Amino acid sequence: MARVLMTGFAPFGGEPVNPSWQAVSLLGARRDDVAAVELPCEFAASLPALRAAFLEHRPSLVVCVGQAGGRLEVTPERVAINLVDARIPDNAGEQPVDVPVVPDSPAAYFTTLPVKACVAAIREARVPASVSHTAGTYVCNQVFYGLMHLLAEFPGVRGGFVHVPFSPEQVAASGKAAPSLGVDRIAHALEALADTALATTEDLAVSAGAEH
Repeated sequence: MARVLMTGFAPFGGEPVNPSWQAVSLLGARRDDVAAVELPCEFAASLPALRAAFLEHRPSLVVCVGQAGGRLEVTPERVAINLVDARIPDNAGEQPVDVPVVPDSPAAYFTTLPVKACVAAIREARVPASVSHTAGTYVCNQVFYGLMHLLAEFPGVRGGFVHVPFSPEQVAASGKAAPSLGVDRIAHALEALADTALATTEDLAVSAGAEH
């Protein structure tokens, strides 16, 4: 039985790779206590795949990871909202607009990860990190919300979502002017986050607020 379930996404939006899955699979290969699962970047399929992985592995901690191109840092997410508003189609060609992730459910869920302590640990591992207060309205947010809705059925299991930047491979392939972070460094950050979440029950009492 894996102690940690960690998920990443398949490539989407025309990208050749997805660093979330690259880093998660790398960490899963390094550690016996981490089950690494790739989720489809599809609105209809992502949450059933997440639930199946959870029921298979029965972890005590779940960390879902996604790509946020343009971000400079590894960003643990603080809140998931009950909204899907897709800017681009998913990998199945679906593009839902202004629909709930789960009908007749709470407007939002907060993570149960100690995000401030996780950010401190990632920075101590010499990887840039900060707390994020928006997971967007695409499949990443859907999975984050769906995860927290699922974990409401399983008291004692903690979970949350983390966004990671583009990989250098993606930036080089596209010629885009965007920040990037090596997959090995992302995996190192995720390892620090998982270890901190497993060991920490009370978050740091420091500010991680945002003005906008």
